[in-house]
Amino acid sequence: MVSYLAMENSRFLECLATDYTLLREASAAAGLEAAVPSCPGWAVTDLVRHVTEVYLHKVVAIRTGAWPDPWPPDLSGEQPLAAFDRAYRELTGEFASHPADSAALTWYKPDQTVGFWIRRMAQETVIHRMDAELAAGRPLTPAPDDLALDGIDEALTLFLGYGSASWPEDMAELEGEQPATEGGKEAVTVAAGPAAWTVRPTPAGVLIEPGADREAVAVVQAAPDPLLRWIWGRSGDEVVTITGDPAWITYLRGLIKIFTQ
Repeated sequence: MVSYLAMENSRFLECLATDYTLLREASAAAGLEAAVPSCPGWAVTDLVRHVTEVYLHKVVAIRTGAWPDPWPPDLSGEQPLAAFDRAYRELTGEFASHPADSAALTWYKPDQTVGFWIRRMAQETVIHRMDAELAAGRPLTPAPDDLALDGIDEALTLFLGYGSASWPEDMAELEGEQPATEGGKEAVTVAAGPAAWTVRPTPAGVLIEPGADREAVAVVQAAPDPLLRWIWGRSGDEVVTITGDPAWITYLRGLIKIFTQ
């Protein structure tokens, strides 16, 4: 697995622990029946159940080397936050019991290790922690720069880049919506603090390249935390600066949504 800053697994686990605690506290403060504005149709109980199931799904995948079946588990006999706590204990117990480079089934063929899930669960949790804080009406706790940069890289490189190459048919949802350009210059630069990525849509998928393209048709940039929130749809365009053709930024957001929802 290649991450932008090559974060250590110990750092991912530290971030996971912090965001698990913040998610739990915000969920309890909001109340289980409160609406989650960033997840239309969800109450806090749905949010907590979702993260609980995600954690338990990875526990089974690591323990057995197979996707759990049947799924999802029956959690009706547990209080939502109690089940969430149990799932977190089981997940971190699995992480503690296996070296990060030990084999584990994942959806990303180039990386079939426990380390993949350590990273993925840290990123999963920081985004849903934001959801819980929004439900509680709290100011969002900024994601640390290293976690935010890694999250942007993961969303672009794994979800959009790998996802579009593996399932290019999904891009049909935006067929006919790609803006026209002159001279075939079809690249968007995404920039956050010291980091930048170039996004190039192609018929076979979306290519993600490190660094900025000076001839990009559009650029979207912000500090790491707001850009992470923007990519995952937890903030609108007010938190980023857009230059160039805004239609390409709209198209980029549409592509990202397809492969991250």
